[in-house]
Amino acid sequence: MKELTPKQEDFAQQIVKGSTQADAYRTAYNASSMKDETIWSNASRLIDNSKVKARIKELRQPAVDKVNLTLESHLTDLLKLRNMAAKDEKWSAAIQAETVRGKAAGLHIDKIDMKQDLDVVVEIVRFGDE
Repeated sequence: MKELTPKQEDFAQQIVKGSTQADAYRTAYNASSMKDETIWSNASRLIDNSKVKARIKELRQPAVDKVNLTLESHLTDLLKLRNMAAKDEKWSAAIQAETVRGKAAGLHIDKIDMKQDLDVVVEIVRFGDE
């Protein structure tokens, strides 16, 4: 496999350290004169690059190996926690464990109401213009 450019490597390193895609792009590339939309678009394309994806996976692998965490073990542990909480009649904790288990399994997706958020922004702008 062809090696990454130094900027691509820096981007991958920043992602693994926990940076957002946009912040990783800003760190790795000279983006000071770019609009946010351009940075977001470029970062999105870069994160989808097969070589960059492979490098990020390679960089993350030691941490994954160290904790030996898999989706299956994670879901099993959450099930045990839920059952323990239910046995002790700690219903709130049991429901929380089950909700987290469902999210980890991809059954629950957080939904964002963009219209409501935009209405708030419009009201703030109107208030500022008065």
